[in-house]
Amino acid sequence: MGTTAEGARVGEELKIRVGVAPAPGTGPAEFAGLAETLEAAGIDSLWLSELVYAPEVDPLIGMAHALARTTSLKVGTGVAILPGRHPVLVAKQLVTLAGLAPKRVLPVFGLRPANAAEHALFPVPGPRAAVFDEALTLLRLLLEQDDVHFAGEFYQVDGVTIGPRPAKRLDVWLGGSAPAALRRAGRLSDGWLGSFHSPEQARAARIAIQDAAAEAGREIEPDHFGLSLLVASEGMPDRMLEVAAKRRPGTPVTELVATSWAEARRLLEQHIDAGLSKFVIRPGHSGDYRRFLDGLHRELLPLQN
Repeated sequence: MGTTAEGARVGEELKIRVGVAPAPGTGPAEFAGLAETLEAAGIDSLWLSELVYAPEVDPLIGMAHALARTTSLKVGTGVAILPGRHPVLVAKQLVTLAGLAPKRVLPVFGLRPANAAEHALFPVPGPRAAVFDEALTLLRLLLEQDDVHFAGEFYQVDGVTIGPRPAKRLDVWLGGSAPAALRRAGRLSDGWLGSFHSPEQARAARIAIQDAAAEAGREIEPDHFGLSLLVASEGMPDRMLEVAAKRRPGTPVTELVATSWAEARRLLEQHIDAGLSKFVIRPGHSGDYRRFLDGLHRELLPLQN
């Protein structure tokens, strides 16, 4: 297994890190002690999805709770929706979290909710993709500068400062798999978190993002490419089969979802060889989360360096 990839700087080793998502259906009662459990278990990071019509906690509120109850655990959104939220308010939330928990806030944003029924909850003032581009541009300005002036088609601010910015610049990653999403990641993001990609598809996505970044006169750090991987070690849920088939028609589901811990390790090793280095491992079922963590410790954490 290699630890470098095309596009990495010569001699630079990719920093492999493995985080987790809560089990499906983890509501506030189950979430309450999860962050402490993960930190005690030596887990690198916890990732929260945007699921409104579901028991899961709101990602930003969940981040605040988890960060407040831990000292080293990183917490990210995997992914939250930006279009439909005002970027000034989002920037204020992020700098507040980053000020309270330095170097532990990992925002990842996407274009639209996974659940089509939730689309109306994120209304936009124009074409969603164009609004996303503009919102992301303004968000990054607010995270990097004081006295921001911005006159866009959808958002305008004049001399805005949102408060103390974190000493370490806050990176903003994007999700997505469509060609336009990969180009956006190259032009406007600091990194990419994919999902339901085979190793070869992830390699192609990484290269497309790096090419788009180069065309825009930018460079994304080599170890800022990651993947969410579902581990269905207790059987493949029907809904996951449906999602995988819809997202990647014609791709064997075993290249998209791990059906055992041994398969999870195989896929991670192949994704590392494809140039990815940050991983979010998602349980395929609710149930014994301790057993899930045991499998993670046994098979995947040894891949970290």
